[in-house]
Amino acid sequence: MDRKAGTIFLVFLLAALLVLSGCTEKEGTGEQDEKREFQDSEGDENVNIRDIRVFSDAFEPKGMIPKKYTCNGENVNPSLGFEGIPEEAKSLVLIMDDPDAPMGTFTHWVIWDIEPVAGIEEDSIPGVEGMNDFRKIGYGGPCPPSGTHRYFFRVYALDKKLEIKAGAGRKDVENAMIGHILAEGELVGKYGKA
Repeated sequence: MDRKAGTIFLVFLLAALLVLSGCTEKEGTGEQDEKREFQDSEGDENVNIRDIRVFSDAFEPKGMIPKKYTCNGENVNPSLGFEGIPEEAKSLVLIMDDPDAPMGTFTHWVIWDIEPVAGIEEDSIPGVEGMNDFRKIGYGGPCPPSGTHRYFFRVYALDKKLEIKAGAGRKDVENAMIGHILAEGELVGKYGKA
């Protein structure tokens, strides 16, 4: 009797799980699936974000960053070029970081309210600078403790200026950008101490 009751309970439980998981639901047509995908993504701010091509005359994509732009050199920012900035963009944000740092992603440069232009010059301050993870305001070049690290130069075109005070942190900038990104792009370079 106990065994039979246990089996009935198990069958009931499995049936309930199938219903809850939607496994017994009929598959929709392709058109219905597309409609469902569109509805699911309507609240996603990334749906219409366009691409910006980011490049530098100082190094190739995924190439080695010259020593000049690192803590072992002059520690100045490299020049960067941008293609594909939307005409309606009001400002750019640039965030440079190292995801290979031993303690997690290390922010080297946060700069915002950059005019939506085709590029920035070497050793320049084209906007308002924030606090990097060296605990300094401004650019801090690649400076890996060991090995070769990747450095991401991420550019965002926004539909407004952020008007945040200088010295703010990356989180403040990222929070202010939510819902205002029109386009984005990145350039990756590498650096390792010899």
